[in-house]
Amino acid sequence: MASPTLNYVPCTDPDGGHRMAYWSWGDASAERVVVCVHGLSRQGRDFDVLAQALLARSPDPLRVVCPDVVGRGRSDWLKSPQGYVLPTYAADMLALLAQLHAQAPVRDLSWCGTSMGGLIGMAVAGTPRLPLPVPVKRLLLNDVGPVIQWQALERIGTYLGQAGRFATLQEAADAMWRISASFGPHTPEQWLALSRPMVREAADGGLTLHYDPAIAVPMRAMTARDAEQGQAALWALYDAITGRTLLVRGAQSDLLTRETADEMTRRGPRARLVEFEGVGHAPTFVAPDQVEVAVSFLLQP
Repeated sequence: MASPTLNYVPCTDPDGGHRMAYWSWGDASAERVVVCVHGLSRQGRDFDVLAQALLARSPDPLRVVCPDVVGRGRSDWLKSPQGYVLPTYAADMLALLAQLHAQAPVRDLSWCGTSMGGLIGMAVAGTPRLPLPVPVKRLLLNDVGPVIQWQALERIGTYLGQAGRFATLQEAADAMWRISASFGPHTPEQWLALSRPMVREAADGGLTLHYDPAIAVPMRAMTARDAEQGQAALWALYDAITGRTLLVRGAQSDLLTRETADEMTRRGPRARLVEFEGVGHAPTFVAPDQVEVAVSFLLQP
């Protein structure tokens, strides 16, 4: 199996700056770039299967870039937990795209975002006059939209920030499965592969989850009213998107309702909707049918 290279981009913040890590697959000089951004408590190696499928199928040279959003994976942790918010993440992605463009011109840009990664994609693709190398041509939103169900946020809040201590990788994988069964069916081998990058060595021995527990601080401060008030801003971002848009939804998702998904097919970029039965929040693009949908869309001419 091919492996990605680990890279870093310097990013600004009020406390002196931080580095964001990103995993780069394929041809580092390719003009065609696919950026894949993970969910709230995940990291960039979630897209290993999809990245390899994209490279295997692409008729042209291709770069697939999978960042570890700040506070996750190999990226730095922020000094202030209040920085773990969408504007910080979007600004970091602009820094990443600028660095990629400086290394080799980006002529064709696609974005695949799961949950939080989709919201970041909406901010990048839907904010006018951002200094992008080129507009986002294809946007895949994975189980997320402008309306996020408060009950799903409450569910995520029950475990987010609890980094845990595990004696073995298998113990950690089992613990993660207990809170991630909504991802849908996975073989033990598939789940272990997804779990391996999710842990790091703990200072006092054993393993712990990869992320800064403080990523939960802004979310814990959010109220149902805050979430509802943010919907107008998210709809404005979505309505401003001009690129071709695919909305993927787990048919049993508790975060993205079918009602919101249907509305997204009628307004803004009028996303095409694909649902996967037996999956909640959110598809992982490991199952062959999910991979096929994503690859076919992201590699469209």
